Amino acid sequence: MINWLRQPIMPVKPNLQLKDYQGTPIDIAAISQESPVLVYFWGSWCHVCTITSPKVNQLHQDGYSVVSIAVKSGDNAQLGQYLQRHQYHFTTINDTDGQIFANWQGQVTPSFVILYQGKMTQGMAGISPLWMLKLRLVLHHYLPI
Repeated sequence: MINWLRQPIMPVKPNLQLKDYQGTPIDIAAISQESPVLVYFWGSWCHVCTITSPKVNQLHQDGYSVVSIAVKSGDNAQLGQYLQRHQYHFTTINDTDGQIFANWQGQVTPSFVILYQGKMTQGMAGISPLWMLKLRLVLHHYLPI
């Protein structure tokens, strides 16, 4: 219950057209038109994220759509080095000042949002096992916020 209360909340007019830490444009709304997208809010400084990030990376490697937002995790070079060192290959947007996370009323990392056709269908916070993330992405229509 507490994780439900701490889940992110989609802004009224969210900015879903962003750039990843390497400067590549990412249109999350467009990506979510065909299949659900897991938006993963995390930080390189977050101890719990060291448990969830490998699971999110596996989800990405298994072919699910994942866009991560690294909250206050250094500049682009530092973030790139962190991702490389840990061999994380998911798409990552650098939220250097935490403003994106704040716009989603994020309270804790890790936090997750599932977007489908540009709309939030689910949100959660805290540790989520890989099987649960997969289940939520597959059943996103049936698991209400």
